[in-house]
Amino acid sequence: MSLKLNVITVSTRPGRMGPKIADWFVSVAREHGAFEIVPVDLASFELPVFDEPKHPRLGQYEHAHTKRWAESVASADAFAFVTPEYNYFAPPSFVNAITYLAKEWAYKPAGLVSYGGVSAGLRAAQSEKQLLTTVKVMPIPEAVAIPMFAQFLQDGVFVRAADRWREADAVGTAPLGDCAEADAGIGASLCQPCPIRCYDRH
Repeated sequence: MSLKLNVITVSTRPGRMGPKIADWFVSVAREHGAFEIVPVDLASFELPVFDEPKHPRLGQYEHAHTKRWAESVASADAFAFVTPEYNYFAPPSFVNAITYLAKEWAYKPAGLVSYGGVSAGLRAAQSEKQLLTTVKVMPIPEAVAIPMFAQFLQDGVFVRAADRWREADAVGTAPLGDCAEADAGIGASLCQPCPIRCYDRH
């Protein structure tokens, strides 16, 4: 059975560019062939600011939007987050989406496809890596970073420069495949409810 890679468009605001970048990465990942690719648009889940009354570690979700999000995340073997940078940091939508869940994230690898101006969204990517580790996601060191992304938009479509991005295409999928295969073997034994309450949310 193929490993499943959820390619998650992080930005949810009107007029966002994330879906255009995500469409490009999805096509690249499908060419690579290591995964069954599942495009996921975070905006479609319409997650409000975290509103579950019980701690996510319990998995006792009350709201339909949380249950839909949990099902999507749980079904994946790996993640690729397509992310912009807001104020030198991760988008609030990313932080909120991660906060909603716990065990559904655990022991799965993640790659980051960041985009922006001169910084290519790298400051957001670094902050996202730190948050992902708190829910036991393993961010891989390899990443795809796209500076001055608007120059690659042609008639509203993100078009890669083949020579420039070929190497980036490979680092975005190959290491994820290796990690996902390894994690699939240990996840079932490790991903048990944690007896220690690692953090509180009041």
